Amino acid sequence: MVKRRMAALLAVLVTGSLVTGTPELRAEAAEPGGGAAPPAGPAAALGVDLDTVTIPELQDRMADGSLTSSALTRAYLHRIKTVDPKINSVLRTDPTALRQAAASDARHRRGDTLGPLDGIPVLVKDNVNTRGLLSTAGSLALAGNPPTEDATLVTRLREAGAVILGKTNLSEWANFRSTKPTSGWSAVGGQTRNPYVLDRNPCGSSSGSAAALAASLSQVAIGTETDGSIVCPAGMNGVAGLKPSLGVVSGNGVVPISAEQDTAGPMARNVTDVALTLAALSGDGTRHATAPAGVDEAARAGGLRGKRIGLWRLPELGPGVDAVMTRTATKLRAAGAQVVEVTPPYQKRLAELEFPALLSEFHRDIDAYLATRKGPRDLAGLIEFTRSHPAEQTCFPGQELFEQALAAPPTTDPKYRAMRAELKDLSRRSIDETLAAHRLDAIAAPTNPPAWTTDCARGDNDVIPSSTPAAVAGYPSLSVPAGSVGELPVGVLLTAGNHQDAALLSLGAAVEHRLDAWKAPRYLPTVGGGGGR
Repeated sequence: MVKRRMAALLAVLVTGSLVTGTPELRAEAAEPGGGAAPPAGPAAALGVDLDTVTIPELQDRMADGSLTSSALTRAYLHRIKTVDPKINSVLRTDPTALRQAAASDARHRRGDTLGPLDGIPVLVKDNVNTRGLLSTAGSLALAGNPPTEDATLVTRLREAGAVILGKTNLSEWANFRSTKPTSGWSAVGGQTRNPYVLDRNPCGSSSGSAAALAASLSQVAIGTETDGSIVCPAGMNGVAGLKPSLGVVSGNGVVPISAEQDTAGPMARNVTDVALTLAALSGDGTRHATAPAGVDEAARAGGLRGKRIGLWRLPELGPGVDAVMTRTATKLRAAGAQVVEVTPPYQKRLAELEFPALLSEFHRDIDAYLATRKGPRDLAGLIEFTRSHPAEQTCFPGQELFEQALAAPPTTDPKYRAMRAELKDLSRRSIDETLAAHRLDAIAAPTNPPAWTTDCARGDNDVIPSSTPAAVAGYPSLSVPAGSVGELPVGVLLTAGNHQDAALLSLGAAVEHRLDAWKAPRYLPTVGGGGGR
């Protein structure tokens, strides 16, 4: 099973996600409307474009001795120092990062590398336990002591030779504290800003991971999702993000909301890097995972021929987003795909049931997690901590979700069990029946609206239904850049059947290549159009 899954994942690299040729040195340009870019620093000496280079290209350079992990890591650390003050996405860097990189360089010199991620810098969301680094979920309640053990997924990254570069900001408690949260804000880290337009929101809760990638502060990053928290930030920050099938990536050592829906997943600026990182996270990404050096242009162009894709438009996200979806459908059809319009069933009922179920599950799962850390020992203690620490209330004061979860029925309650059973059944049927009725390879929908203006008093404007079916079902979903509404990126969310992660990544690589929608952020202070959709 492992070998078959790895082979399928690597098939992604044959469908069109690699960039052939040697990247040329690119000077960082001035940013119209946003002031001069920070100095290029160590990145200028690498001979690669950090915005567009892929992991296989980096490994080719490290293999022939023209690049070291140490030089790459220094370049990213320099960018964090000079660029991140604009967006506030990285909470802390790992003081051992250069030591990790030097160990990778030694392995490369010996010809004994651990796999495609060996020497590749990775940022990790701050709700993932990382040994020796504060891992806070954005809350001061966990800011006293770092965890003594890595989350399983961090262990997997270390086993694959990745360089743990640091920790990213997030929406505090993964946006499961207040009924009017502001995505990208935490008491520990403050507000993360969208690199495209700085007064716009990065979406949550993996806000820092996505914004850091958009700003090219790391090669890949780790996010987590319960419903939308990987894919929405990916879409809103113009990068790629995969919510894997439930269980593909271990949740051990990750601050929970619900074991029934939570999963960590890889985020990157291209689908190739997402696929290789998933292989490492799932335990398949060691030295046996190798990538071809390049792909034929004709093969890449033909990756969508004969594919059937269902387009779920979601016009409530606004005419600008709908226009992006129309252009997306036109490009996919031109590449040989068949695109049919669909509306997955049962969405109203899913919306009614999901939140009450999550309240019960959060109470159970956060109590179990807090018992492993220094600080509040349970949800009741966490509520009291938040109430008694004014710094926890500087953006928004509410903790209504905590309080509702404390009062929610236990997960042993028959009514809760019936609710979760119905959720699982209807969410899976909503996808399975849609795929079967139209003989689809995947369902495509807009990932996100244009980013709203960040406003602590108002909170988020984030009712985005496209992520819910896969999130509740535990099926995979993948966001890739689709276009923009003005300066603001919009992603297309691809959803497939249970444990079809490899096939979805393969399709996503072909879609990414055909749409060719990525563009570098300009760090604009603001744009016209207010804060809505």
